[in-house]
Amino acid sequence: MLTALIDIAYLVAAILFIFGLKRLQSPATARRGNQLAAVGMLIAVVATLFLHDILTPAEMVGGLVLGGAIGAVLARKVEMTGMPELVAAFNGFGGLASALVAGAEVAKFITQHGEPAGAGEVFDLVTALTIGLSVLIGMVTFSGSFVAFGKLSGRVSGNPIAFPGMRVLTVLLALGALVGIGYTMAGAGDFPAVTEPVVYGTTGLMAAALLLGVLLVIPIGGADMPVVVALLNSYSGLAAAATGFVLDNTALIVSGALVGASGLILTKIMCVAMNRSLLNVLLGGFGGEALEGGGPAGALEGKTVHATTPEDVAILLSYAQQVIIVPGYGMAVAQAQHQVRELAELLQEKGVTVKFAIHPVAGRMPGHMNVLLAEANVPYDQLFEMDEINGEFDNTDVALVIGANDVVNPAARHDKSSPIYGMPILNVDHARTAIVLKRSMRPGYAGIENELFYNENTQMLFGDAKESLTKLIAEVKALS
Repeated sequence: MLTALIDIAYLVAAILFIFGLKRLQSPATARRGNQLAAVGMLIAVVATLFLHDILTPAEMVGGLVLGGAIGAVLARKVEMTGMPELVAAFNGFGGLASALVAGAEVAKFITQHGEPAGAGEVFDLVTALTIGLSVLIGMVTFSGSFVAFGKLSGRVSGNPIAFPGMRVLTVLLALGALVGIGYTMAGAGDFPAVTEPVVYGTTGLMAAALLLGVLLVIPIGGADMPVVVALLNSYSGLAAAATGFVLDNTALIVSGALVGASGLILTKIMCVAMNRSLLNVLLGGFGGEALEGGGPAGALEGKTVHATTPEDVAILLSYAQQVIIVPGYGMAVAQAQHQVRELAELLQEKGVTVKFAIHPVAGRMPGHMNVLLAEANVPYDQLFEMDEINGEFDNTDVALVIGANDVVNPAARHDKSSPIYGMPILNVDHARTAIVLKRSMRPGYAGIENELFYNENTQMLFGDAKESLTKLIAEVKALS
């Protein structure tokens, strides 16, 4: 009877996961989708605790309260600009948990007398393989995610990091990890009577996978971080699915497979948005931290930029028919999303049509700009993906670029020597006037100059995005 109820609970949880993912497709339903998936996970966790009689009811309630409290504090304290790092850390902890659970399964079979711990359970080749995969993917996800965390948070350089022989060492570690899985499988028949092959194989695999995760992520530059975050998210799901096979847990297999598949789909979308292959991303070397220095003077030979003032921009915006706002990571850093929403509302009151153009890789993780604007209560129907809005720039009076760089660089269309050549961009340069809010002329993550800044129809409003927008809002109000 209990087993039947557990199976029904797992089925309900799986249905909630699927409906939750479905609702994440649209900003309008994303919040509800998150809630559905969270309820599904709660049902799965409680069912598993009852299935294996792991904890007492009091311990279950205590764990749920403690975990919920930690989640609530993080949700309230972590700023939106810190979300990419938090997501990377979550991916890492998910991978570590999967690897540790798989390792614990090995320990479970070992008793002081070398006898199996679970009656009727057999440590066969399939068990050894699933444990090996769980440890491999989990530990790679753990170390890789925390390298990504360091790069995103500025604790580690965002530039690609490489050293002589790194590729060879990476290949050797990958081969060593496969040898570790093979050694574990070879010793499965005699385990736990003979423990050395399984224990040594699993331990060696953990060490190799830990280093492999570091070497896979350090050569990747900051421009590829949105793709890396999506890929590591997929890894964490695959590690969880592998652990689900180890534990014979249906809910873990289903949820892990859904996360792994959705992460891979998102990774593919991000690669297409950058016109790059996944292999090209993994080989690294693209983008990094912007160089210090620079200023309002143009760095492209023979070209200069046209600086402007909040007063002039306010006049342009107030008398426009249509304005398209292009948010970027600079807006996130300045925490200027609320000022952006206020400016948009003021312009709409004046009869100006205002739309927001979202590039798929804007920001430091997938959906970063959508979440920031949603936090500021920007209506969902004003947000448009690149393919939806690119054709409208030709009929737009003003394109207002706030802290975005590489996703609006026209060099991507024609300069075959540019590292971003072929990457689909937002056609900001097609607008009658482009206003760029930016602190300085420092390049973006790709580390290249932006041709847009030197166009005749482009004006630069230098300064902190939040301060510039505050001045703009005051000037627009003064024109009323």
